[in-house]
Amino acid sequence: MADPNSVHTLILAKKEQLAKRIKQPLAELAEMCSEIWPDQKQIDEILRHEIGAIPDCSLLYAWNVEGHVISCMILPDRIDDSWLGRDLQERPYLTKHLPYMGIMLSSVYRSDYDGRECITALQAVNRDNQLLGFVAADFSVNDMLRDSHLTASIPKWNQYRGDPAVRGTLFLQQRFTSQLDEHIDEVLSRFETLIAEHGVFHAKIHFSSGRCSIWLIDDPYSYRILTIDEILDPDLSLAYPWRQYTDMATITPAQVKACFKQFKHLRFGDETIYLRSSSINIINGMVGLTFSCDGSHYMPIQEFLDKEESFWFGNTVREVHQESQQLDQPDNTSDS
Repeated sequence: MADPNSVHTLILAKKEQLAKRIKQPLAELAEMCSEIWPDQKQIDEILRHEIGAIPDCSLLYAWNVEGHVISCMILPDRIDDSWLGRDLQERPYLTKHLPYMGIMLSSVYRSDYDGRECITALQAVNRDNQLLGFVAADFSVNDMLRDSHLTASIPKWNQYRGDPAVRGTLFLQQRFTSQLDEHIDEVLSRFETLIAEHGVFHAKIHFSSGRCSIWLIDDPYSYRILTIDEILDPDLSLAYPWRQYTDMATITPAQVKACFKQFKHLRFGDETIYLRSSSINIINGMVGLTFSCDGSHYMPIQEFLDKEESFWFGNTVREVHQESQQLDQPDNTSDS
């Protein structure tokens, strides 16, 4: 089942919406053009008259089966004859199979004509079952998306493997006790306070280097980096305004506290497989985890809290150890 929140699904939905809106008017336009093809003057007149019937169309033109433009460039407010006869063989939409019936939508590309990102819809023009050429309709991405809105993000667990070179040498190294490790209870307590009472909605903790990044409700477009000395300053709270725990949060302060407790456990639970950095976002309710093996997890907080120790240390250690052994084995394959 397709992920409704994936980038690929969102892209397909936008292109399907466009195709549905333009399919009929482009088909009717091609039928009109087929009757007078390849008369440039008459094609120009038809395109000029019909461009308003194609929703969001910013440019109409026609070209023959050899890939040469045989019409003016028809814009909503003017006609431009500067591209007559131009060879379009190198255009991005010609790198795919062309439609011999119906329409085809190109991928997004940067237009040589006006420099804007656009999608081109190609409509085949046929007469007596013979392909004559194509009508091309350009749609500016900016115009298409001007009134669109982001869909709600649906939190889910994703796991990503890291650098094989790191995983292959993992069992030759062990955790180094950082300054943050030495004060971890104090550090995590400070972050609980920042989140609960000072408007921090997203925080990332780098345990090894002792630096942390925070995003605040009052300034969501910027992030601030805190050093370990700044975090340990007892007056840290004075640097940020008091803010009530945001109503936009999808998790509770109690879950935040439990999450930090689990971060500590994953940091110290094993000397080889250990948490290197972690993040928490109280708005979308997600945590991010990067381990010493360079593998990463992103998951909803409650799902994270429900995982038992064996999930992290039993399965993970076994999996990484098997992979490192495979990397150490010589390649015995050879050409016969």
